[in-house]
Amino acid sequence: MSKDVNSCSLNQRFRSFYPVIIDIETAGFNPKKHALLEIAAITLRMDKLGWIYKEKTIHFHIQPFIGSLINKNALTFNKIDPFNPLRGAISEIQALKKIFQLIHQGIKETKCSKAIIVAHNAMFDYNFLMAAIERTNIESNPFHPFATFDTASLSGLILGQTVLSKACKKAGLNFDNSQAHSALYDTTQTANLFCELVNRLKRIGGWPPNNY
Repeated sequence: MSKDVNSCSLNQRFRSFYPVIIDIETAGFNPKKHALLEIAAITLRMDKLGWIYKEKTIHFHIQPFIGSLINKNALTFNKIDPFNPLRGAISEIQALKKIFQLIHQGIKETKCSKAIIVAHNAMFDYNFLMAAIERTNIESNPFHPFATFDTASLSGLILGQTVLSKACKKAGLNFDNSQAHSALYDTTQTANLFCELVNRLKRIGGWPPNNY
């Protein structure tokens, strides 16, 4: 198998995209109406041999935006009390600016062109994130306008499982159901899963691809 030295560069591995694992907890399913309550993001690094690992983690509790709707069933599911002062919640724009600052720094350091969202059932997180960006009028959106890496799809293809907890266990990763539906925990587990899937492809000889 031909060894491509560029395969050990994060910017070459994903066609110049900088993968950022995202998880968002919300007060419902409508990204334009229901509040975004919690967000976490994890960046990745690649070593000189081409293996990827988690790098930096950032996490915020978010204040419901003015006029947002709160679905009680969603709160029962994720166990978040949006109005608990002990959450230390900040505004959407404060959180997004801090997250984007970290991402822009990573893009620059890795010589990537743009970030790409990695998430489990990615369109849910993507839609809520884009709605928040639109609400806050942030112009420095680092993410690709429509492309995502969905670990549910990747896990279905590689592991035969699409549920995050089941995919993690199938991949040999620990998963604590009692901590699930926390943005920080789910982002961490999604990052672990994505790294395992990418590194597994390398371990079995599927990356770099054969040149014919």
